[in-house]
Amino acid sequence: MDQDGYVVFDHAPEVAAWAEAALTVGQEVLQKGGDLRHGRTWFVGVDALPNASDGSVAGVPLDGQFMAHVTVPDHWHRAQLSIVFPGYPQQDPDEGCDAHRYRRNRDAAHVDGLLPEGPARRRHLREPHGFILGLPLNACAASPLVVWPGSHRMMRAAFTAAFDGIAPDRWGDVDVTEIYQTTRREVFEDCPRVAVQAQPGQAILLHRHLLHGVAPWAEGAPGQLRMIAYFRPQIAPAAWL
Repeated sequence: MDQDGYVVFDHAPEVAAWAEAALTVGQEVLQKGGDLRHGRTWFVGVDALPNASDGSVAGVPLDGQFMAHVTVPDHWHRAQLSIVFPGYPQQDPDEGCDAHRYRRNRDAAHVDGLLPEGPARRRHLREPHGFILGLPLNACAASPLVVWPGSHRMMRAAFTAAFDGIAPDRWGDVDVTEIYQTTRREVFEDCPRVAVQAQPGQAILLHRHLLHGVAPWAEGAPGQLRMIAYFRPQIAPAAWL
């Protein structure tokens, strides 16, 4: 984690049991409809998984090796169900060409919690997360999670400079767009792009500052969909750096 900013844990039966239960529930959620974007090739699924506050799904507890490597929240939020379909990403009518090109060519690489605001989509730290936990729910190699190992150290240094001398409760007011975009470009030049393959029963733990994204669905790649559940517990801004 310190070196690369992410860890993929080996298959564990308790994680596999949770993933199986979450897949069944996730398929039911998908059938009810929801926020489909990019030409209906991505089900956003924020807070869509109806897990309990202890993280369990349908009575199956959330557990695994990753628990020893995170600060377990008092209350697990409803996980995101990120579901990608063949053809991802298509361009939505209201999506600019530059944004679509970035999604296709750079995997929509981002640091979580930096939300775009206003017509100019200026970036602000609004959701400081403690960690990002990804739990694959089905066996599909298409459109994997993509990471840039080591980028978490570069991003942390950039944001440390951006927030220097500012009280943590005011960090969200700081426009970090320029330093964020500049550091992203440096990451693309200095860090390798790695596609992370993991199966149900494994867990992916990301450092909160790690640059990451989703690869396009390769033409002809097998599978009908790729589903991952993501937990991102929020923490106090002061703890984010």
